[in-house]
Amino acid sequence: MKRTIIAFGSYYSEFMETLNEKEALKLKYILSLLETKNRMPVKFIKYIRDGLYELRMEYDGNIYRVFFIFDDGNIVVLFNGFHKKKQKAPIGEIKKALRIKEEYYANKQPSNPNNQYK
Repeated sequence: MKRTIIAFGSYYSEFMETLNEKEALKLKYILSLLETKNRMPVKFIKYIRDGLYELRMEYDGNIYRVFFIFDDGNIVVLFNGFHKKKQKAPIGEIKKALRIKEEYYANKQPSNPNNQYK
């Protein structure tokens, strides 16, 4: 299996800039698993709601999450990420990811002149 992974907007790249080199390498490794494996261990991904998933990473006692969706079966679209400091994902981060998801699908519409996904 080979999935295509894209980042929508600048949300993911802005998150990556907050990570140190080793954290970024581990995240890229987990993304490579998502790109190539049919099934992922639950320690790496979790379904949140409304088609939204979180990619889960722990490094050196820190917990990080990146929200994503599956689109057209094999494309994974990355959204915002954050450094998790509490047990549950902050509702504000989930709502932000859901807003980004709506923005993604609105930009994907063929009638949108700014559509970059034609």
